[in-house]
Amino acid sequence: MKMAFKYYGPAILWALFIFIMCSINLSKVSHSSMFFPGFDKLTHCGFFLVFVVFCCYGFIKKSGIANFTFANAFLITLYAIIFGGIIEILQLYIFTWRSGEWNDLFADIIGIGMGVFSIGFTINATQYVNIKK
Repeated sequence: MKMAFKYYGPAILWALFIFIMCSINLSKVSHSSMFFPGFDKLTHCGFFLVFVVFCCYGFIKKSGIANFTFANAFLITLYAIIFGGIIEILQLYIFTWRSGEWNDLFADIIGIGMGVFSIGFTINATQYVNIKK
């Protein structure tokens, strides 16, 4: 079991960070003049972009860059969407000082897509560079 999660340490720690940040009461902070409308959505997007990049990094370190296929990217995407959905459900029913919103889940999915796209783009670009040499 330890070997299965050996390279996923950053992703697990980041998931814990996301969970904590999405569960604490920020009522006074969120109404501060320092934040602009939509800051919450931007934060959700950024959180999940980094989460997916860490998950892909763990998968690539564990299995190799050649094994990172579309199917693996789809599974990471699916797991991240489920994680985001669970957080929104918890915000709706358990952490009642927070609000579970479809828009937050949509922002999570946008961040997930951006993360998977950036990893796929980077892998494709590095393989192209290696071929040209």
